[in-house]
Parts: sequence; C-alpha cells; structure tokens
Amino acid sequence: MTTPTRVYIARLAGLAVYDPNGELVGRVRDAVARLRTTNRAPQVVGLVAEMPLRRRIFLSINRITSIDADAVALGSGTLNLRRFSKRPNELLVLADLIDRRVQIEPTGVSGTVIDVAMECSRGGEWSLDRVAIREQTGRLSRRGNVHQVEWTDVRGLLGPPDAARGTAHLLSLLEEMRPADLANALQELPDARRNELAAALDDERLADVLSELPERDQVEILAALDRERAADILEEMDPDDAADLLSELPPTEQDVLLDLMRPDEADPVRQLLKYTPGTAGSVMTSEPVILPPDATVAEALARIREPQLSPAVAAQVFVSRAPMATPTGRYLGIVHFQRLLREPPAELLGGVVDNDIDPLRPDLSLPEVTRRMATYDLVAMPVVDTANRLLGAVTVDDVLDHSLPRNWRDRDVADG
Repeated sequence: MTTPTRVYIARLAGLAVYDPNGELVGRVRDAVARLRTTNRAPQVVGLVAEMPLRRRIFLSINRITSIDADAVALGSGTLNLRRFSKRPNELLVLADLIDRRVQIEPTGVSGTVIDVAMECSRGGEWSLDRVAIREQTGRLSRRGNVHQVEWTDVRGLLGPPDAARGTAHLLSLLEEMRPADLANALQELPDARRNELAAALDDERLADVLSELPERDQVEILAALDRERAADILEEMDPDDAADLLSELPPTEQDVLLDLMRPDEADPVRQLLKYTPGTAGSVMTSEPVILPPDATVAEALARIREPQLSPAVAAQVFVSRAPMATPTGRYLGIVHFQRLLREPPAELLGGVVDNDIDPLRPDLSLPEVTRRMATYDLVAMPVVDTANRLLGAVTVDDVLDHSLPRNWRDRDVADG
C-alpha cells in the first residue's frame, strides 16, 4: 500500500474514493475498528464510504492501495454493495470517539478527543495508534493545548460515553456536508447522541436536516427540544415540510407549537394541514415564486437566482394579480426560466406568460398529479381554488417524496 504508515482519520472524512479505473465510488465517512479481547488497540478493518443515493458501504482495508491528502484509491473494482451495518464488536472512529471526554495517564490531564490516528505495522495490519486530545482549560477565553498520546495512555476511550460529552469538534467535521448527507450521518449515531448533535445545530441548519430525515427521527428530535426552540425550527422549515412534520404529532401538540410560532409563519402551515393527505393541497408548497404581470423579465431572473430557492421552485415564476401572498389574486399563468432567458430584460411578464395548461385543484389525488406532471414534462404545477386564486405549487420533489414508501429515508430499512 503506497500510503503513509500513520493516518489521522478525521482528515479522511469527505475524501473521494476511486476504483482502479479512476471512477468515483463515493466519499469516506468513517473508519471501522474491531475491538480486541486484550488491552491492544482496536484493529482498523476498513472504511465506510457513501455512494450515490446515500448508500453507505464497507470497504475492507485490504482493498485500499493508497491514501493521500486528496483521495483514497482501491485496488479492485469489485465492491460489496450491501448497506453497511456496524457489528457489536466494532466501533466507528469518528462517530464513537470524536468529542469523547477522556483522561491522559499517568498525568490525569482531562481533555476531548479531536482526532485518532491509525498506523500500519510491518505485517500490514492497521490499528488505532495515537489520539489527539485537546486539554480542558476551564477558561472560555483560551483553547487548551493539544496532546498527541498513545492509545494505551488514554482512559475513557471505550465504554459508555460521558453524558457531558462535547459536540463541537464532531460538528466541525460534519458542517460541510449537505443536509441530506448530514441527516444520514445522524442516523448512524445512538439516539441520545443524535439528539444532542441535532440540538447543537443552528435553527436554519437543523430545519434543513430535519427535512431529510425519516418521520420517526424528525418527531424524536423535535420532542427532545424545548417547545420554544421546536417552534423556531418549524418557522425555518418550508411550510409544506413543517406541515408534514406536524401531521405526525398529536393534534394538541400541533396546536401548542403553532401557537408558539409567529402568526405569519404559522398561518400557511395551518392552511396546509387542512387538506386531505394524498392530495395536491397536502403536498404543495405555499411559497413559490410569484410576481405580478407588470414585473419585468429582469426582476423575475433576479428572484429565481435567490440562493435559498430549491431548483424545482426556481425553475419557473407564477404570475397573478395582487395580492402576491397565497392565496393570491386571479392566477394568470406561468413563465419558465428558459423563456425568461430568451426574452429582453425589460419585457413584462404579462406579455410572455403561458396559460395553456390547466392548473391543479387542491383536492386532486397524488397519482393524478403525478400523471399530469409527467404528461407535460413539468417540474412544478400551480394549484388554484375555485375562484382561480393561486394557492401554491406542487413540485417534482414533493411528488417524489410522497410517492415513495414512507420509510424510504430510513437507513435501517433493508434493501429490496
């Protein structure tokens, strides 16, 4: 293996993994170590890599030919695609050890684990070797020194984690992940640790991650927060995602949280909760991009460039009479972003609007919504009431999310 004999594992997180043909396999998410019955340090048996479609697989350390600062290379293109599951005698180095509070022997110095190194012996066996520990100073104004010590000189690495175990360093390792990837990482953790890390995220980040978690995990994380913080998180979520989450709670708890939310944030969610599950109204977003007919193409392009918009929402502008908040005035039509790119910036939207496709009704069934969107190759469709007022829009990601099995986000579900 053409690689250094000692590698710090936190530095591997996120590295690309390539097969012998140079094709991207996935990205490193953790290292797997097997506990021993003696006092010897655990043996590193492989890495966990995340492939497309969020599948995490095990890569045996024996299949890895090189590790460097930019990538991990495999010596074989044959992979076991079975979803990774940790065995009872194994630990995940980053998930189980980072931020663990320990003591250094024989000095008794206390600190927090910030990294763990693995070392390769002459016989080719990799073992956890050294531990990087940041000393606790007891002073908020100064960060403690970092000690690099032998595995055998650290007490508290194994066994149940300290209830006061920190989260800062593990969060720093996860902060660059996309919300969907961070959601997957949280699912790998014990429930208490998952809730602790989730609570340490800022409101906007946690709202994004909750939207990517299975309903069961969403409810458990929300229940672990105090109600005021839970209401803040719901305010940060898209109204349709917040409504989906609240629909999993008892009606009395729904009412409490909605009352704690700001009225302007709670009102759209209340409206969505009124629609029958499995209909266009129940899955639509009530905050698509809406502009009046006298807005210009330049104004529309500026709106759809806003970074917080999802690609499906930003793919078109809905045109209606005032008021612009849903339910709007009379719905006039839609302008797709391709049309916006072809028109002069000063052109008015009222002159380029398309209205040749009938909008959806809020009580239309989800299978019929799916059929209509597929027929016209659309990524979003308007939903209007009997007075032709725009209520919202159903996007393709809404349709996919509600068409797949309810537990499709759950990493514990066996592959078909």
